[in-house]
Amino acid sequence: MEEKFIQIDGNKIRYFESGSSKKTLVLVHGLGASFERWQYVLPLFATHFHVVAPDLVGFGYSDKPITDYTIDFFSNFLEKFLKSLSIEHTSIIGSSLGGQIAVEYTSSHSKSVDKLILVSPSGTMKQSTFALDAYGMAALYPNKESAKNAFEIMDGSGKKIPMEIIDGFVTRMKLPNAKYAFMSTLLGLKNSDLIIEQLENISSPTLIIWGTDDPVIPIKFAGEFVSLIKNCHFYEMNECGHTPYVQEPEKFASYVLKFLND
Repeated sequence: MEEKFIQIDGNKIRYFESGSSKKTLVLVHGLGASFERWQYVLPLFATHFHVVAPDLVGFGYSDKPITDYTIDFFSNFLEKFLKSLSIEHTSIIGSSLGGQIAVEYTSSHSKSVDKLILVSPSGTMKQSTFALDAYGMAALYPNKESAKNAFEIMDGSGKKIPMEIIDGFVTRMKLPNAKYAFMSTLLGLKNSDLIIEQLENISSPTLIIWGTDDPVIPIKFAGEFVSLIKNCHFYEMNECGHTPYVQEPEKFASYVLKFLND
């Protein structure tokens, strides 16, 4: 995996790239996350695809400008990011916030998106949850205890969270403007319309993956995605929380690759 940087609208954007295939797969992380959330599955995908995984503007080690972090802002960023790398056709995996961004982008760029994978996407849940509240507190008061508590709740398995995940989150949330970007994104999500129309506009073959024990965005919110997207497949990952690609990377990757290669 090679760490790279690119300038978009005057902002320095960090991304990782791996794999030599002519087929591209773009990974879009969720709220408060970074490329590192994909580190367990990216090598598995890179044997089959040219994989690109950015730190979204406002997160990770990308720049964090003072602006309104709305879904439109992120979708426009994704469009500019792909154009900057001369990626005309790609499949996309979007997790949580990244899933909603991927939906927004794909709804108006379906001809450019070969296949779409959404992992516990936001966009149809307007109220908060206990797990999301705990995550927000960890972002506002980043320390090992608050982060450990939040990630254990979001994981939902009772297993020990690797310290590299906890330490990485705390370090990133202490970067300049990180808290601002996090809270602005939360407000942007709260004030955004439900993505019903965007889901109906998606024509790319789509796979929805949801952890059955997801406490952040519970699996009951999967129904609208499955019913409104025309060519949609649905897969539940048992005994997984909000990030099944972290908890069960090999199982997650095998199902995604099967869908992408069919």
